[in-house]
Amino acid sequence: MKPDFENYVLDYQTPADPAFQQALEAIDARLRARHGLTTDQTVVGVLDLDTLRLAMVRPDRIEYAASLPKIAILLAWFQLHPEAAADIDATTRHELGLMIKVSDDEMATKYSQLLGLKPIQAVLDSYGFYDAARGGGLWLGKHYGKTGERYPDPVGGHSHAATVRQLLRFYLLLEQGRLVSPAASQAMRTIFASPEIPHREDKFVRGLAGRDVQVRSKAGWWEDWAHDSAAVTGPRRHYLVVALTRHPNGDDYLADFAAAVDDLLASPDAAR
Repeated sequence: MKPDFENYVLDYQTPADPAFQQALEAIDARLRARHGLTTDQTVVGVLDLDTLRLAMVRPDRIEYAASLPKIAILLAWFQLHPEAAADIDATTRHELGLMIKVSDDEMATKYSQLLGLKPIQAVLDSYGFYDAARGGGLWLGKHYGKTGERYPDPVGGHSHAATVRQLLRFYLLLEQGRLVSPAASQAMRTIFASPEIPHREDKFVRGLAGRDVQVRSKAGWWEDWAHDSAAVTGPRRHYLVVALTRHPNGDDYLADFAAAVDDLLASPDAAR
């Protein structure tokens, strides 16, 4: 990666790379046409960590995020239990892995109830992951699979919400070691990987199957919503990718989107 990777900041003023932006818009348009989605049904973004090229399509449109905000529970656990970075017990590590890698609602609710919804959101807010004046961002306002407490996000009124920009920021800060501490970020990356827990073979994982890449992802789905977010590493590429959809063909769009982005970044002709 470029020497300035550690100092790279993704905020509301960060410019997109024009050629990379054009390529991403073309991928989104082609796949929407293939699968029958409209511009109201996708939001996407990619950050190439090798070249620091950024491209996003509708990045600040808040969406119902299904299970994606479970990443907030993981972050809050380490923020509010800093000792876990150096000494997390095997059971907690495995349960948090189930929450992230296969999106286990029972585990998510166990830890969100231990932490509390408002303290979790306070952690998100401390990193600037939600800004009502800028379209919103990451929001966790309800326990998964439970009735009772509900705090809707101020912009979209969602129990669970996200924007592309803030999801990319989350993964960027995680890769940079800036979430809680370098040690905590490393521990969270290990939980995302959780090699003892098989991937769900859908969405980005399906699209990248058979390729020489490692995928650390958090997906989400509910009714017609299908989303995925990931850090992907492989020969000649290291990148972050996010796509949120609302359509019955969303899973197919996500699989094709992941493959198309990886083709773009793995190509020997890709601009560097």
